[in-house]
Amino acid sequence: MVFRGTITDAPDFDPSADAETLYNAMKGIGSDKEAILDLVTSRSNAQRQEIIAAYKSNFGQDLIDDLKYELTGKFERLIVSLMRTPAYHDAKEINDAVKGAGTNERCLIEIMASRNNKQIHEMVEAYKDAYGTDIEEDIIGDTSGHFKKMLIVLLQGTRDESGVVDGDLAEQDAQDLYAAGEEQWGTDEAKFIMILGNRSVTHLRMVFDEYEKIAEMSIEDSIKNELSGDFERLMLAVVQCIRSVPMFFAKRLYKSMKGLGTADNTLIRIMISRSEQDMLDIRECFRLNYEKSLYNMIKDDTSGDYKRTLLNLCGGDDDLAGEFFPEAAQIAYKMWEISSMTKVKLRPTVRPASDFDAGADAQALRKAMKGFGTDEDAIIDIIAHRSNAQRQEIRQAFKSLLGRDLMKDLKSELSKNLERLIIGLMLTPAEFDAKMMRKAMEGAGTDEHALIEILVTRSNEEIHAMNAAYEEGYKKSLEEAIQSDTSGHFCRILVSLVQGAREEGPADLERANADAQELADACNADSDDMEMKFMSILCTRSFPHLRKVFQEFVKCSNKDIEQIIKKEMSGDVKQAFYAIVRSVKNQPSYFADRLYKAMKGLGTDDRALIRIMVSRSEIDLFNIRKEFKETQDVSLHEFIQGDTSGDYRKTLLELCGGED
Repeated sequence: MVFRGTITDAPDFDPSADAETLYNAMKGIGSDKEAILDLVTSRSNAQRQEIIAAYKSNFGQDLIDDLKYELTGKFERLIVSLMRTPAYHDAKEINDAVKGAGTNERCLIEIMASRNNKQIHEMVEAYKDAYGTDIEEDIIGDTSGHFKKMLIVLLQGTRDESGVVDGDLAEQDAQDLYAAGEEQWGTDEAKFIMILGNRSVTHLRMVFDEYEKIAEMSIEDSIKNELSGDFERLMLAVVQCIRSVPMFFAKRLYKSMKGLGTADNTLIRIMISRSEQDMLDIRECFRLNYEKSLYNMIKDDTSGDYKRTLLNLCGGDDDLAGEFFPEAAQIAYKMWEISSMTKVKLRPTVRPASDFDAGADAQALRKAMKGFGTDEDAIIDIIAHRSNAQRQEIRQAFKSLLGRDLMKDLKSELSKNLERLIIGLMLTPAEFDAKMMRKAMEGAGTDEHALIEILVTRSNEEIHAMNAAYEEGYKKSLEEAIQSDTSGHFCRILVSLVQGAREEGPADLERANADAQELADACNADSDDMEMKFMSILCTRSFPHLRKVFQEFVKCSNKDIEQIIKKEMSGDVKQAFYAIVRSVKNQPSYFADRLYKAMKGLGTDDRALIRIMVSRSEIDLFNIRKEFKETQDVSLHEFIQGDTSGDYRKTLLELCGGED
């Protein structure tokens, strides 16, 4: 195995001299923390063990006890953890995860999914030695169900590591997984556990490719559809580690630092356990995914000696390097390949009501608004549980039976965000999109993000319907409105998209190669020419075709298209192209990201929140929820709950359709 760590054996190593340096750094009042952290992070783990032995024989004291006494807080945790052997460090983490009141499932998942057989066997031994109990018994006592079964399978450390791949067996395994999940009601979890828990990494990669051909979706999407809770999270982690352990850790590191507060235990655990294994690869994957280097993220998110130690383990700032490494290019290529093979099954959260009676609903709504006060619960209950087509029938029945305009009545009875949300649900999708475009352009500023989001994610048919609704509602064409409100290349991109003339066929391989080469050549042109060339391809080709183009682009340029856009473009043009690329790659994930941005930090962008919840509820809000949970580690339901209030919140949660 090739190790690509940032920490290696120090040359001319002298454990006694190091022990003395540490002893002097802790002697007297106060300690020389810099001397401690510089020494500890420039020695390998094996060398640190020799220092511990030398310290005891030279000074008759326990080095770890002295460090605990002299240091405090996160810095102490980090330095002391660096002094433990990898097996004892893993054992301690597992013990911390299962003892006490709650269980830290995320820690169990991370360690069990990512370690190889040798590491697992050593950890089991270390656990017995350190705690006098059996790790398997402790895990059984603290977990349950399929989650427990899979952990126990992984704990055996019996994954096939021969590297031999049997093509027929791979096909059979893929068939078995498909039959165990997507093909039947209910899921045969035992089959997933047996195959994902025992087969070799190379074999499983082949199984995943075969699975995509059969199911027309990635194994990850199937797991999200079929499994739930900690078991789902564990199986996804196993799949991610089979595909790429460094990418798995890059994602975990990002989640540990983004948002408010830092998950320091996770950050410490990963930085220590990977520093001698694959930290260089993790750094590449991090930059590929998050447009900034791991080094800078740690720098912005931590402080003091703790920060200095973590940065030493990280080893370098990749934002200064600029170029892509081969490993990252391969991963980018594979990501686009998976994206181009996957047919995502879109799932709504709002479906037509059965036993629907438009007249009865119209009467019930009138009753809810008659007299003093309004029965908001009754209104929400009807409107959030009908499909849009059914709501149009209710609008009509309200007029036919009662001679009243339902929209006017709702506007006079409701207020603020609740009114905006309910009215949004009552409009047809085309009227709603037209209104949202209008709102994005009226008044002093322009909401470019809204314009981009709507025009990039709607089908040709939806764009044509929106154009007609805009013209009818505002007596002016949407194209003219865009032209008077935006300018330059950004205006051209929007005008191109508002034509609703994107091609709609599958990928054409020969043309995809030519398109990719043109985009790669354009990267060397001046920015005007580059933007025009990108527009001519990104705004006109079908999404399946673009997936192939972006995959081939990695081959032509050794870079990922997202990185080029972020690096070479700026402003609204950058945002527009970036949105197209994100939507082509994974549209539900793009929307999940937009929802997160609408609610994170201080204040909520209610217009964006309403726009996405209303427009996606009958299309793919269930998929968006799953993506939200995976990227943010918190459910959309929880996020809405914490960020909104009252009947507005209640309606949003009804549309959201459940807790993940």
